[in-house]
Amino acid sequence: METGRRTARTAPAATPAPNTVPAAAGATSATAPPRTAEPASNTALYADPAWTEGVDWVRRAGRHPADATGPTGRVPSLRTTVIAPHGGGIEGGTSELCLATAGYDPADLRPTPPAGPLYDFWMFEGLMSSGNSRLHVTSTHCDDPVARSLCADSLTVLSLHGCGPEQAGLEPGAAAVLVGGLDPVFRRYLMEEFTAAGIRAVTAAGDEEIAGVSPDNICNRTLLGMGAQLEITTALRAAMFAEGRNTLATRATSLLPPFWTFVAATRRAIERVRAGRTDVGQRE
Repeated sequence: METGRRTARTAPAATPAPNTVPAAAGATSATAPPRTAEPASNTALYADPAWTEGVDWVRRAGRHPADATGPTGRVPSLRTTVIAPHGGGIEGGTSELCLATAGYDPADLRPTPPAGPLYDFWMFEGLMSSGNSRLHVTSTHCDDPVARSLCADSLTVLSLHGCGPEQAGLEPGAAAVLVGGLDPVFRRYLMEEFTAAGIRAVTAAGDEEIAGVSPDNICNRTLLGMGAQLEITTALRAAMFAEGRNTLATRATSLLPPFWTFVAATRRAIERVRAGRTDVGQRE
């Protein structure tokens, strides 16, 4: 939610490589067309002739098999999904964090760590050289059908966002992550793991876009009606990438140790919340 106000298809079973709608080689729109308000929804944005998929924006997603075999036959696979509704150039760094948290190297999509686990993911990414904030769709209005389907089929959903410290009510230059959403257990584990890793973690409050407490927020559209949302400040995200290479084109190959520290803490929290929900049904 780093913009004015805010918050791609199916993968093979073994090591799901995300399908994308690629841009033509080297193609990026120079600037965004003039706008006065953010799109009303993803559906509205996709239908807008001012934007071109694969040039101005792209969707990427990876999904695992929908079911598995249990003692009584086929049973649902209750998923974990990681999403970045404002990836690419909209809220810089959230695409790379989404992929890594889901278990993929952002540079080449290799499973990382190789032993897994891998999680489902979905991202909407701005590709323009400037003006990507015009592509911002607030999280309560996210209606992408793949994103909705993945979240609705998941026990656990984590939504990753970027914000400025002033939006989060923090001091200028603050390097912190704000933890929100309606899932109290997941929020607690995230707070504990970030704190243990030496990352400043703050309980999100106030503005829905920061706190993520609306049932309509895409992170809360889960099987349990609750998920978690992370708002990562500009300074914390900047510390994760090599100086001078924190750009849309070079971030994925310029990851610094703080990036992996953040990812490891996030994945530990996911593993803890999953472990506590094995009695709900089949795990991934």
